Amino acid sequence: MTRTVVITGATSGIGQALAQRYAAPGIVLGLIGRDPERLGRIADDARQRGAVIVTGAIDVRDRVAMQTWLRNLDRDHSIDLVIANAGVMEGTPPGGTIEPADAAYDLMQTNVLGVMNTVQPILDAMVTRGRGQVAIMSSIAAFIPLADSPSYCASKSAVLSYGLSLRALLARQGIRVSVICPGYIETPMMLRENGPKPFKMSAERAAELIATGLERDKAVISFPAFFAWMTWLNGILPDGLRRQLSRSFRFTVSPWG
Repeated sequence: MTRTVVITGATSGIGQALAQRYAAPGIVLGLIGRDPERLGRIADDARQRGAVIVTGAIDVRDRVAMQTWLRNLDRDHSIDLVIANAGVMEGTPPGGTIEPADAAYDLMQTNVLGVMNTVQPILDAMVTRGRGQVAIMSSIAAFIPLADSPSYCASKSAVLSYGLSLRALLARQGIRVSVICPGYIETPMMLRENGPKPFKMSAERAAELIATGLERDKAVISFPAFFAWMTWLNGILPDGLRRQLSRSFRFTVSPWG
């Protein structure tokens, strides 16, 4: 039986690793990314693994383009799993000034509205079929209000709440929803972060943990386990102690390029 999987942000990092993980005979893989050249290379690799590939060189902030592409794909190949992975990272630039306002606004559009633009267009069709699965990429940062990335932490907290609310809403209609909260993953985006990166892991290992968590229909897929436990504990500490401990994780974010 053919299965259709959609992955946004498929041109690098976890998205690319997920494309490699799911590419196989019997899979229709819908890959979305902003870089047409990289998207083409990743699509070629997935085809060699036996998958049928449909690509969309789309910015997830483009609501109309996302809706059109997703509904066209769902018409031709009923979507079984959509992974809203696309996201960006911003924060305090080198020098310690406040994160740039324009970058923070763009981040919220990508990380929050981009997720909604990925998920909303296919929900009605999934409900009609009485089946489907949605995965939303959040972060361990959803649980930690980091001083050096206010907009990033806020965006990841927002999509965590959005995903868990959808899970509660849609469970009785046969729709499974999971939120993914990884720690530090070795990706091009992480290379921009100048600071400690405890318990970091490869994107390939992260993709395996995500796929396993989705198979088990976990509400929150958070890893590495010990780091996830530490962030939960951080959330129940008194404010003064929490801020004192967070000083060990201060960082800056370099511009792209």
